[in-house]
Amino acid sequence: MSNLTSVFAALGEPTRFAIVERLLREGELNAGSLQQGVSISAPAISRHLKVLRNAGIVVQRVDKQQRIYAVRPETVQAISAWTMSHKAFWQGSFDRLAAMLDQESEKQ
Repeated sequence: MSNLTSVFAALGEPTRFAIVERLLREGELNAGSLQQGVSISAPAISRHLKVLRNAGIVVQRVDKQQRIYAVRPETVQAISAWTMSHKAFWQGSFDRLAAMLDQESEKQ
């Protein structure tokens, strides 16, 4: 759970969330490509990427003089598994609430 805590903390910042969304949508990108179309400096992009790497959300590989970034599928799977486990809890809670409301309406 502590790893997911750092993942959610990193994704809680809108710029980092947008970077991950873009990587998921477009695949591997270098830092320069990630900077295009946004009003963020290269050092700021680098800092955000470092936070995402430290949280285990993205990986970096070196290709000559470029740093190429991609989302770690294992992290996306962990987020999905956590979300789905909570979905079952909430669905069960809503089902119990609906049954209770049905019972109350039948009494009236």
